Amino acid sequence: MAQAILEGNKVLWCGNGGSAADAQHMAAELVGRFLQERRGLPSIALTTNTSILTAIGNDYGYDLVFRRQVEALCVPGDVLVGISTSGSSKNVVEALEAARKIGAFTVALTGQREGAMSAIADETLRIPSTETPRIQEGHVLCEHMLCDYIERCVCESESASKQAVVS
Repeated sequence: MAQAILEGNKVLWCGNGGSAADAQHMAAELVGRFLQERRGLPSIALTTNTSILTAIGNDYGYDLVFRRQVEALCVPGDVLVGISTSGSSKNVVEALEAARKIGAFTVALTGQREGAMSAIADETLRIPSTETPRIQEGHVLCEHMLCDYIERCVCESESASKQAVVS
């Protein structure tokens, strides 16, 4: 994710219910800030535009609400993170499949059960629980760790670039 951002790409997030809230939260951490003052980082939650979600849901069905957005917004080199406690949310699976076809790197955040997302994603972060609240808590911890790492990588890289220019 950090490399994608440093190369001018973005991180997209999707999920349903509490996972949709996680998607919005993580995009906000990157666009706003996590711990350090820095430039905004390119990140989009595909869960936020109700006009897009309801239009796609009405015209194409709920299973395609994220896929259509991936087709419109995702480019090679982007990262798509799909979040699902079951690991099998059909609309998240559809989005991961579309992102892979485009040439994006795909990440699945799931629970313990083997779901369809794990078979599609380039990387899977699996929380070792079958209880939705425990999985969601684990997801937030992992997501915050990812944001911290991304932020540190970007800040260190940009600081090194500035020092190289000054030298």
